[in-house]
Amino acid sequence: MPSYNDLLKQIESLTQQAEELRKQEIAAVIAEIKQKMHQYGLSMSDITDGRGAIRSVKKSMSKGAKVAAKYRNPASGETWSGRGRTPKWLAEAESAGKSRDSFAV
Repeated sequence: MPSYNDLLKQIESLTQQAEELRKQEIAAVIAEIKQKMHQYGLSMSDITDGRGAIRSVKKSMSKGAKVAAKYRNPASGETWSGRGRTPKWLAEAESAGKSRDSFAV
């Protein structure tokens, strides 16, 4: 069974080997990235925020398209897309016996 010091030496040796392999592979990875950027017509400004920092993909993906209004309150002009919680004005009108379809845009 190897000693603690033997294991530490193995760890150091493997860490050095891993770093050398990483350095060798970097050139190929960079070449692949450059090729893809050229293929898709991308520049550094397309993937950075202008200060050199990588742009967040979440921000650009999280903004959904606006949904057209399906219902309109004739008294106030307030609209509702039909998504999410039913607005108070529509819920009150429905409880008063009016049809949701009568508020359709």
